[in-house]
Amino acid sequence: MNYKMVSYVLGWVLKIEAGCLLLPLICSFIYNDSGKTAIILSIVLCLITGILLSVKSPKNKTMFAKEGFVTVALCWIVMSIFGAVPFYISGGIKNFADAVFETASGFTTTGASILAEVESLPKSLIMWRSFTHWIGGMGVLVFLVALLPSSSGDNMYLIKAESPGPSVSKMVPKVRSMAKILYLIYLGMTVLQFILLKAGGMDTFDAITITFGTAGTGGFTVRNSGFADYTAYQQWVIIVFMILFGIDFSVYYLILLRKFKTAIRSVEVRTYICIILVSILLIAINCHNLYGSLSDNIRHTSFTVGSIITTTGYATVDFDKWNSFSKTILVGLMFVGACAGSTGGGIKVSRIIILFKSILKETKVAVHPQRTVKITMNGRLVEHETVRAVNVYMAAYIAIFAVAVLIISLDNFDFTTNFTAIAATINNIGPGLAGVGPMENFSAFSDLSTVVMTIVMIIGRLEIFPILILFSKSTWKR
Repeated sequence: MNYKMVSYVLGWVLKIEAGCLLLPLICSFIYNDSGKTAIILSIVLCLITGILLSVKSPKNKTMFAKEGFVTVALCWIVMSIFGAVPFYISGGIKNFADAVFETASGFTTTGASILAEVESLPKSLIMWRSFTHWIGGMGVLVFLVALLPSSSGDNMYLIKAESPGPSVSKMVPKVRSMAKILYLIYLGMTVLQFILLKAGGMDTFDAITITFGTAGTGGFTVRNSGFADYTAYQQWVIIVFMILFGIDFSVYYLILLRKFKTAIRSVEVRTYICIILVSILLIAINCHNLYGSLSDNIRHTSFTVGSIITTTGYATVDFDKWNSFSKTILVGLMFVGACAGSTGGGIKVSRIIILFKSILKETKVAVHPQRTVKITMNGRLVEHETVRAVNVYMAAYIAIFAVAVLIISLDNFDFTTNFTAIAATINNIGPGLAGVGPMENFSAFSDLSTVVMTIVMIIGRLEIFPILILFSKSTWKR
């Protein structure tokens, strides 16, 4: 284990976090709110710790898969702890476990909140809360790779450990160039959404914070009323961009290269769009009598479906009051999630496709044992290692899910609340059903459950293995 390199990267991540805290600090001066002192102290704490960890560049900068997984896991844990400091020092969130939960929920783009009154926070802390979504959406390690030069391609291990999906491939030969391309696309789409929301008359503060949440497919609201007060135009802009940010970013790169046919041929993207359209149709029919007009029905249904499958977690209506059929579809969408290589959470559409194709393959082989059946996607063979990784991922996912539900059941809430609370956190969605529905929050859970769900959120964002590897004895051997 290259401890010096792990420490060095951790130090840089904390320095980046200190730099990110400048945005809420500026916001605090603009609105002259009470968050200044807490944010300044947090910046100083991040800077001092970051400088101490990275004061000397290690001679050996080699990073293998082990270092990549450990570094990413530790970075996300450390970011969440240090990012919680402004909430705790300011008194906005008095329990530190709750503050870490809120921050981890932001960085992992989950959007689950313990706050009953969002607007009681200073504007600067609401800004920081939403900005954590944007930072975590593409990944802080991807940003770090884009900034720091490397003499080798070892940084690919950082991107692989942080990026969602069953496999990660290089879009361009140099890892640093790939990281820059990803962030430029991410930034460009963010700016475009902000412009469209402003063009629709949205307040600047709301437009910035909501765009951060949409881009990161997070879910923190900036108003106690959620999204019900925004205009139909503003809601449609959010719907479109939630779905766009749930698409694999390599598709946008292909579009920029004018390789439209290759982009359109993506089986995962086409399946993702089909799932969305079918879900909207079925729920709109099932809930046809809940809203005043057909246009309102389609808009609220589209918003909710887009929000859940992309794991954004925004809500214009209380979908916990929908019919059982519609709620069952939504729970299914929670698990499916968005595309691999997007900012969305969940299992990912590509894994679902591979799982179904694996089932079909085994069925055909069972009937014709001598037959050779291959799994393909986009005309290419899916390697056995990828299929094996998907199967192992699902086994670990189910085991962690079951254990987490069992632990939080000690709080004695109903099964729907417990089940969807873990579904909402491990899939990085935000709201669940019943006691954690779109109009509720997570404040009623005990500290034990809060810690468990915090860990589960990070496990879900990093797709399990980086966190599990932290607890392996072999990881820490030199």
